[in-house]
Amino acid sequence: MTETWHFINTGSNDPYYNMAMDEALLNFVSRGEIDPVIRFYTWNPATLSVGYFQRLTKEIDVDKVNEKGYGLIRRQTGGRGVLHDKELTYSVIVPESHPNMPSTVTEAYRVISEGLLEGFKQLGFDAYFAIPRSKEEREKLKQPRSAVCFDAPSWYELVVEGRKIAGSAQVRQKGVILQHGSLLQDVDIDDLFDMFIFKNDRLKEKMKQAFVDKAVAINDIATKHITIPEMEEAFEAGFKKGLNIEFKPLTLTSEQQNEVNELIEKYKSDEWNYRK
Repeated sequence: MTETWHFINTGSNDPYYNMAMDEALLNFVSRGEIDPVIRFYTWNPATLSVGYFQRLTKEIDVDKVNEKGYGLIRRQTGGRGVLHDKELTYSVIVPESHPNMPSTVTEAYRVISEGLLEGFKQLGFDAYFAIPRSKEEREKLKQPRSAVCFDAPSWYELVVEGRKIAGSAQVRQKGVILQHGSLLQDVDIDDLFDMFIFKNDRLKEKMKQAFVDKAVAINDIATKHITIPEMEEAFEAGFKKGLNIEFKPLTLTSEQQNEVNELIEKYKSDEWNYRK
């Protein structure tokens, strides 16, 4: 039996809207107003998002972010800093009680990421899940070395040609799973690393090199340039196949839109963004 989920592509918006919409969708699913939903979106301006637990002023060079004209926002999910620029961002919002959702974060992550795996296959990539096998690799996961996301494949991270190609984070609130993540079209590594604070340049270069060795964007390995619309098409098909679902469009009611607008104010506030 194929289940039908909601699908919405909100296109290109600022960081406050993007994070408010993810949280609002979580609320709508929690209250049973909508079915599980998958959302695609992009960012304008390009934005550095930091994880819920990151210490913003200790890890991020805020002046540099502003100088580059980038947005800056704190996510409600954990994890490390991500530069949302040339990428397609996805979010999956589904009740924890859903029969296909395992109770552990790691296993649920694998189930949801089947949609991503199929999407990469649609684009012609030989993608697979990374499973840290050795005790040493598993220990490393507990002690991330830098504030930059994408520098270590964690459990069930998607890997193509040995390098991480999708970075995702998950949060569970109000009986709902929210997983969102970046599908990199292209990445400017120098630009990204300029915005993080390092003890010294040597460490910065070392971390940058480790990132290059471990992470990759779609167009670094594609045989021809892949556009965002092509990615949208591939991942839409990928989620349908990977999660065995069909889609119906989601249109927000005016009450729901008002809730998004209220949450935008929260995400704009220094109280939220500089809380740690």
